[in-house]
Amino acid sequence: MTGLGAAALAPLCSVPGGAQGRPPLALLARPASLSIRAGGAATPVWSFEGPDLAFRRGETAEIAFANELPAPVAINWRGMDGAPALAPLAARPPLATGGKAALQLPLRHAGTFLCDAGLLGDGQARPFRARPLIVRETEPVPVDRDEVLLIEEWRLKADGTAIAPGVAPADTQPLHTINGRPSVDLSARVNERIRLRIISGCQRAVVAIKIEGVEVRVMAIDSQPAEPFAARGGALVLAPGGRVDAFVDLAVPAGTTSQILLHDGKEARSIGKITVSSETPFRPTPLPPAPPLPSNALPERIDLKGATRIDLPIGGPSADWVAPVSFAPSAPPAFRVKTGRTAVLALTNRNAGTSVFRLTGHHFRLLDKLDDGWKPFWLDTLAIEPGQTQRIAFVAEHTGRWLVEQVGTDWAAPRLVRYYAVE
Repeated sequence: MTGLGAAALAPLCSVPGGAQGRPPLALLARPASLSIRAGGAATPVWSFEGPDLAFRRGETAEIAFANELPAPVAINWRGMDGAPALAPLAARPPLATGGKAALQLPLRHAGTFLCDAGLLGDGQARPFRARPLIVRETEPVPVDRDEVLLIEEWRLKADGTAIAPGVAPADTQPLHTINGRPSVDLSARVNERIRLRIISGCQRAVVAIKIEGVEVRVMAIDSQPAEPFAARGGALVLAPGGRVDAFVDLAVPAGTTSQILLHDGKEARSIGKITVSSETPFRPTPLPPAPPLPSNALPERIDLKGATRIDLPIGGPSADWVAPVSFAPSAPPAFRVKTGRTAVLALTNRNAGTSVFRLTGHHFRLLDKLDDGWKPFWLDTLAIEPGQTQRIAFVAEHTGRWLVEQVGTDWAAPRLVRYYAVE
């Protein structure tokens, strides 16, 4: 995954009914507890509480949001393009303690999204959990079931409490959870196909997820369909906030156990497993390779010849990037681009370590080194090595003000933001 560190069918996955006509879903930001350390006491955290956020493409999700925390909350719906009224900070101010808001999410695209409150998370009293947002396709997809795997990172002190990102992690233990637990066990049948929606809710770390003994076929990245390809060695690299949809065919003997490994750049450890049961096979033979996922109608071609070209340095001695708490919509934008025009950004990482860049409002293509083509997938998040320049391109389809973010991969690194204007 360059640029990120890329017979008859069984019953198809069902899709939920329309959101229209249903009462709004309640989403509460409130204190919670989480079993981060195996066998340890529950750790106090902040969390989004409420029913699963699962919808179908074309719906408008109605969300009744309330903030019961002693700090303001800004929700970033990661991967959601073209919803300017939801743009955090740039259009929608943080919700104060005790505040309530009625949110409407226009679900134009199917995919795996993330409801995240990390924008204002630096230095807060508690770290904040994220929530998956699943938008299913209206067309049939040849899988037998979905499984969401939400990976999150934590820093625990000796007394079992967790510190927020943006704080020096001295005397803390780095830990990861998967779906809010230290590990997860999945069961499957021979020749079953599972869609794994793998989400990095990590605040800082770039992680690799490897599933041993099976082919992991990448179908979507950062909420957008990709040209399907097999992950090298069954491993996927995810930047903080990144999402990968992968199909896994359990064409292995009964009794096989595939370990789910997480590598944080220092060591690999098991965070789960997929065990193939001795039950009757799901089908006599494996499914043929799946076709690409239905398109979300992003542009097939990008005109680079007449593009607006912008140099956007990451890091270094620049006062233009500010902490989210200091963001002012009245400040000048990082760049402006005309609606319908192609923008090409040259992103140079001037920091001493890896930096993670995120574009909101639009997805982008990662350009080849010669600027004569692009990788066969869309992204909204990109990890850039120190001293490296990466070029990205997107078509400015959606008028409004949209954030750009940068953050280092060190736990204490500050999150910084600017915005760009599509006019």
